[in-house]
Amino acid sequence: AARLSGGENRLVSLPLSRIRVIMKSSPEVSSINQDALFLTAKATELFVQYLAVYSYKHGRGKEKGALTYSDLSYTAEECETFQFLADILPKKILASKYLKMLEKEKQDGEVGGDDEEDED
Repeated sequence: AARLSGGENRLVSLPLSRIRVIMKSSPEVSSINQDALFLTAKATELFVQYLAVYSYKHGRGKEKGALTYSDLSYTAEECETFQFLADILPKKILASKYLKMLEKEKQDGEVGGDDEEDED
């Protein structure tokens, strides 16, 4: 593998300095080889590209001619390969629906909480 010089940084679109900071944020990492940094950046770039193309092809993006957040969240939820992103790319919901969900959870929690108090 070739060593990175100033000109080779153009082979990746992502900023290597940011990727180095992210990699160093792990407590197990003490030093980062330039080749490992470059390969991590390139792999990340290719992964993001694959996610975008897959989401565009399998979402409603084709109809609109654009990739939307809902296309990405649909892919994360429905495609087994990308399910690890479901927490990062959740489906958008209206605030009113979210408040109703919270109220329902609160009511369900109160019903379960009463049973525990009777045991004491």
